[in-house]
Amino acid sequence: MCSPREKAGNNGVILSCINCFLSGGNLYRFEYVVNPALFLAKARGGTCTRAVSDPDDVVVHRAKFLLEENGFGCYNVFKNNCEDFAIYCKTGLLVFINQTTMGQSGQAVSYIGGPLAAVLSTPVRLVTTNVYGMAAMAVGVYCISRYAADIGIRTDAEKVNVEDLTSRLAAGLVQVVEPHIGPIESQEGLHISS
Repeated sequence: MCSPREKAGNNGVILSCINCFLSGGNLYRFEYVVNPALFLAKARGGTCTRAVSDPDDVVVHRAKFLLEENGFGCYNVFKNNCEDFAIYCKTGLLVFINQTTMGQSGQAVSYIGGPLAAVLSTPVRLVTTNVYGMAAMAVGVYCISRYAADIGIRTDAEKVNVEDLTSRLAAGLVQVVEPHIGPIESQEGLHISS
């Protein structure tokens, strides 16, 4: 049974059947509790985490509670997206920076991490003498930034009961802060929905 998309507008998550969710696209499996080598080997962010998934009944309870209460806050591609919703439902983990912001999306980190890796590896270019060395350095910095940002290893991630999360959001104790990054151009085939 699908919820009308108009119900959520641009804010929130909706309930949909698998066919409506995919809308002609492909289904990809997100992996939990991957070892560090596999995590680093997967070049694309947003495909796995080191975090442990909770039991199915707990995951379903979180998702249903948030759907009924519209309690995951406003959608934001960098700080509060559909991947954040899914990871929270599966793990109960959230990152609160200064106890006010949340978000842990691997895909969003990848969009930021790639350009960041290029910038951070620029000083090393003085030491590196060829293009292959520069590429290896950029890839290394990118992988390290993805690993450091993973919800499964972050020391600032905390387990939050779903009932506490919705009350914190309602009371304004948690908010999504807009990132200070320019807009990302839309790419053909890139479909971001919540």
